[in-house]
Amino acid sequence: MHPLRLVPLALARLAAPLLAQPILFTFDDARIHAPLPIDLTAGGVNAHLWADSSVYNYSVQFANVLGFTPVGFSGFCIYPNQVFKCDLDATFSVPLTAFSILYSVQELDCDSSATMRVTAYMNDVYVGTATKVAQPGVWPTATLAITTAEPFNKVVVHYDSPPPTGGDWGPIFMADNMWITPAPDPCADADYNADGAVNTLDVLGFLNAWTTHNANADCDGNGLVDTRDVSCFLNTWAGCR
Repeated sequence: MHPLRLVPLALARLAAPLLAQPILFTFDDARIHAPLPIDLTAGGVNAHLWADSSVYNYSVQFANVLGFTPVGFSGFCIYPNQVFKCDLDATFSVPLTAFSILYSVQELDCDSSATMRVTAYMNDVYVGTATKVAQPGVWPTATLAITTAEPFNKVVVHYDSPPPTGGDWGPIFMADNMWITPAPDPCADADYNADGAVNTLDVLGFLNAWTTHNANADCDGNGLVDTRDVSCFLNTWAGCR
């Protein structure tokens, strides 16, 4: 009879960090001139981008559509089809903990810059919001980003307010280089032997480590291997069955 193979919890979590690595959507795989909505896939995650097309919309255009390329932009980008304010919405096939997007606002002669806002939701329930102001310039660029403790699967990118000092500006923006970070798999720790399945073998593997006071059985991370770790692991395991 072969002894059960012990696998550190850190190793059992490998699947989650691999999924939780930042993923880049460049829009270069989209069809040029295609209006939103569009669906893109990167790193195994699907992103659905849209706007209220009954009012205004965006489309996929070359980054140099203006006759020049805003700083940081390249290839294809998301470009407004109008000169009026319009939110850019995106939903994702997995929960996220971080989102960012490079934007460039229409400003031609301003001493200040617009405030952009991103708001995150989980199934339309508010999670958090963040703002960004670019350095003044001609079609200045900046990265609008949000990171939250709670997962989210939808964002709304919103032109929040114009340059406070006025000037020659418009309430529109173009966008490129959308980064996301998927949330860690909450069941990674339940797959104690890291075989890709959550079953009784994981319980046996954990108990085998726990009975020998192996540090890998410190489920609650308090530095002690005791009965609380058994409860911790079994609760995690049961929630992932």
